[in-house]
Amino acid sequence: MKIVPKKSLGQNFLTNQEIIKSIVELGKINSKSVVIEIGPGTGNLTKEILKKKPHKFFAIEKDQNLFIKLNEKFKSEINFINQDVLEINWQYFSDYECIVFGNLPYNISAKILIDWIRLNNLNKIFKKFILMFQKEVADRLVADVNSKKYGRLTILTKWKMDSKKIMDIDPNNFFPKPKVKSSLVYFEPKDNFFKFEKSKNLENVTNVFFQNKRKMIKKPLKLLFKNSSKIIQKLGLDEKSRPQNLNPMVFFKIVREYEKQ
Repeated sequence: MKIVPKKSLGQNFLTNQEIIKSIVELGKINSKSVVIEIGPGTGNLTKEILKKKPHKFFAIEKDQNLFIKLNEKFKSEINFINQDVLEINWQYFSDYECIVFGNLPYNISAKILIDWIRLNNLNKIFKKFILMFQKEVADRLVADVNSKKYGRLTILTKWKMDSKKIMDIDPNNFFPKPKVKSSLVYFEPKDNFFKFEKSKNLENVTNVFFQNKRKMIKKPLKLLFKNSSKIIQKLGLDEKSRPQNLNPMVFFKIVREYEKQ
């Protein structure tokens, strides 16, 4: 089918068949699997997924023209949803443990991921995610403590997900070519994760710390706590540390203390 990619929707279609096959293999799809594909586009990945004969297959496509063409092409094999992925009610899928594939529009990729992390029953709805990101964002998602890429996105991801970068993908493997390198990242939701009164508090606390990530943690702690020296002592913190020196568990403990006050 003749497709004209829409720049406004961030459409860059993966065309390398070998990479497509290796992405699908990561899903370990079987006859009991429930699959969600986000942004099927021209259906290149969709065809490979269908070969694995999943139990159910949903595909979310915002582009009306693509939605119509994909529906015509795959007919009754797939449940197509013509909707913006940011407006999906994920609780609809709460009876399944879904495997999600997505070549996400790079301008909203981090926002989609954070929307998933905010879900209380993330680990009940989803089994795994195999997602494409701009390389720069992917590097932040999987960054190690003490590295320049380590930040809010790293901590929010590590709170509820185990993540691993699988590969970097050159722009030549897409049509049209994006201006940046892409990376494939694999995620599995954690069954056991740190519980907060409000997940928003983790976002707020990390935001205060990483607004000035080169500053020592003494300053953000003073902004968050009336008696910051007490928190420094209780958690055994070095007030001369910088935010990127604190591992995610330390941030989780800081949030717990923040909620107590």
